[in-house]
Amino acid sequence: MIWLIWRQHRKQALFTLAALAALGALMVPTGLAMHAKYDRLGLGACRSTLGSASLITQTEAVSRCGSLGHQFQQEFSGMVSIAVLFVVLPVLVGVFFGAPLVAREIEQGTHRLVWTQGVSRLQWAVAKFGLVGAMTVVLSVGYALGVSWWFRPLVSASTGRLSYLSFDVQGIVPIAYTLFALALGVFAGTYWRKVLPAMAIALAGFAVVRVAIEVLARPRYLPAQSLTFAPAGGQTPNPASGNWVLDVGVRNAAGELVLPNAQIGPCPPGGCTGSEAGPGAVNWLQYQPGDRFWLFQGIETGIFVVLAAALVFFALRRLRTIA
Repeated sequence: MIWLIWRQHRKQALFTLAALAALGALMVPTGLAMHAKYDRLGLGACRSTLGSASLITQTEAVSRCGSLGHQFQQEFSGMVSIAVLFVVLPVLVGVFFGAPLVAREIEQGTHRLVWTQGVSRLQWAVAKFGLVGAMTVVLSVGYALGVSWWFRPLVSASTGRLSYLSFDVQGIVPIAYTLFALALGVFAGTYWRKVLPAMAIALAGFAVVRVAIEVLARPRYLPAQSLTFAPAGGQTPNPASGNWVLDVGVRNAAGELVLPNAQIGPCPPGGCTGSEAGPGAVNWLQYQPGDRFWLFQGIETGIFVVLAAALVFFALRRLRTIA
């Protein structure tokens, strides 16, 4: 049974390995170049001197680190478009591996041949899902490790690991996204018994769930924290803290938000003149602390693993009713 399944899917596995090899040929030289540049600029040492506090005093070191980070990002700004490709890779597994896994068998009628050879539907499904799932896990682990290494200098030089895009291609969540995409494709193939509709449903469903969790759920995994600082106090948000800034604004002396999506200062000791916020105004930030990265990774991984398990369960139930 396993040998038969391997023969059915070996071309997909070989094409996937070839695609990953091509990506590796792109990632290794560009990744080495980014890591080397990051070290030459001394960005790591510079940012380590800033510490991890959310607010620090504006100094020459802060300005220097900001300038070095800007220089690094300008040189490698084109790499961000490649990172977007890495966000898309998991859904391709669902579309080209998961959706045809059952739908193609049903569309071509080959499932009946297997089920009449002394192999139960459950045995067939467990062997099929298990082998393809195991290959997916191995490939996604390699992909997640490689992309995390490749993207690390860009993340360190910018807004931190919790921000959009950076979070999605690092850590362990890419593995969970890939398993979810595979399970969604399998589930779609058991309900829409033709390959192309199942592929379309897998693509659309993955996009909807990913966007909903990223935009609506992730910022609320834990209560956000807030901080305020006077525009004339000489303090500034620490660019090395890795905090994920969700909202900014200016509050007046009564605590009311009077200038959303804005900051004022730095101001001279006498205060900011001509500001709509009036005397006593402070800058305000709402953020998720950068040290919550692995906790958020665990939460989001758990969500997608549970969703994947539920989809596989319902797919197995659906198989019982297929003629």
